[in-house]
Amino acid sequence: MQFWFEEFHTLNTKMSIRVDKQLFSGSSEYQQIDVFHSPEFGRFLSSNGSVVFSEADEFVYDEMIVHVPMAVHPNVKKVLVIGGGDGGVARELSYYKEIESIDVVEEDKLFVEVCKEWFPDNACGLDDERVNIYYENGLRFLRSKKDFYDLIINDCTDPLGHTAGMFTKEFYGNCFKALNDNGIMVYQHGSPFFDEDEESCRAMHRKAFKSFPINRVYQAHIPTCPAGYWLFGFASKKYHPLKDFNETRWDERGIKTWYYTTHLHRGAFMLPRYVEDMLSEEEKNI
Repeated sequence: MQFWFEEFHTLNTKMSIRVDKQLFSGSSEYQQIDVFHSPEFGRFLSSNGSVVFSEADEFVYDEMIVHVPMAVHPNVKKVLVIGGGDGGVARELSYYKEIESIDVVEEDKLFVEVCKEWFPDNACGLDDERVNIYYENGLRFLRSKKDFYDLIINDCTDPLGHTAGMFTKEFYGNCFKALNDNGIMVYQHGSPFFDEDEESCRAMHRKAFKSFPINRVYQAHIPTCPAGYWLFGFASKKYHPLKDFNETRWDERGIKTWYYTTHLHRGAFMLPRYVEDMLSEEEKNI
């Protein structure tokens, strides 16, 4: 008998992954966490029945949410990662020696423990001596910060459940206050392809556009995401992701990547017309 993991992306569309075995199943007060092994994607983790990341494609997400802002900001010292309990974002940040501190705010301790056991290639990022892990709510954590961070990365899974507060107008406003005058915020922006996902993409862009003077959206191909297509948001007080992008400075670092390149950096901001139209409509309605 074959075992297939199935995730509905819409009422009429689902993704199926053939599974060899289930490695872990457990519940915290926040979510149901399961870890599977598949021939195609290796190990993958699901939260409440939805794939969060897999060994085969996590590098795309983690590289794009970290290296894009790091190739723009000239002097990042203090970073806040909201979510990020798997350690993948911290791992990519660890390649930058100029960073002095990386605060990871992850509400679910079980999520961190599961990732440390089953995804050590990600979780190794949490072992960096510059990483401080806070097991608390990201929105409450932000309320006490002002003019402090150079970079904030919102690595929460989606605007539902216990992470819903990290996609509100208050959240974006608190991120603005927590950043210093040169600060950048990046965040996962969801997939815009299916109709039932479109409104959350629109809402995120509206809130960020109201809160920050510089706003751009960029894209990546991630196979386990809905439609295999994912957006990221770039919001900044000062730096523009293309005008202030320093290609030479980043290439000279010699960071080994599997997805991100400085050529791709520019191309990632060249969006399909339907996405451009969607974003423009929200900007005009504000």
